[in-house]
Amino acid sequence: MQISISSRKTVVTPRLEEVIRDKIGRLDKFLEGMDQAEVHLSEEKNPRLADRKEVCEVTMHGHGHLVRCKVAAPDAYKAIDLAVEKLEHQLHKLKTKLVRRQHGGTKSTRVEPGALTTSLIDDVMGMNIVKTKRFVMTPMTAAEAAMQMELLGHDFFFFANVETTLTGVVYRRSDGSVGLIDEEPRV
Repeated sequence: MQISISSRKTVVTPRLEEVIRDKIGRLDKFLEGMDQAEVHLSEEKNPRLADRKEVCEVTMHGHGHLVRCKVAAPDAYKAIDLAVEKLEHQLHKLKTKLVRRQHGGTKSTRVEPGALTTSLIDDVMGMNIVKTKRFVMTPMTAAEAAMQMELLGHDFFFFANVETTLTGVVYRRSDGSVGLIDEEPRV
């Protein structure tokens, strides 16, 4: 597995880098094909957050999926341990769903995460847009989009609906369930 490590407002010591590469590198046993991981460490300077001072974000790519987690802990080593624990759970959940889908006879549609590009846009029509993302949408079912939303840890997921050939959004509702917004077909 290819692992890239970056940091902001914190120093990554050689020992910490070795621990990261060892622990994150072991995660590929949970799901074959996860070939890339990006680890970002940062330090929260707010004294009120002393128990959550070190933040660790990990994004794993591969096997047609994207798995992400973000955790905070008092020190970087504990943050790495928490991130690995969270990723193990997510990868196990993803593998179970993939195996279940294969044994159920339904054909799986792989989600190809596109290249995410960001830019800062000052002011467009009175709204302040601070981040823009562009990605290639692979057609998938609403259930697969909901699974991707869960794996990414987001509150919504924009996708191309394979059933309607239109765009849609799955989102987390305040009661914890998942909602679907589909594009209205043009007449």
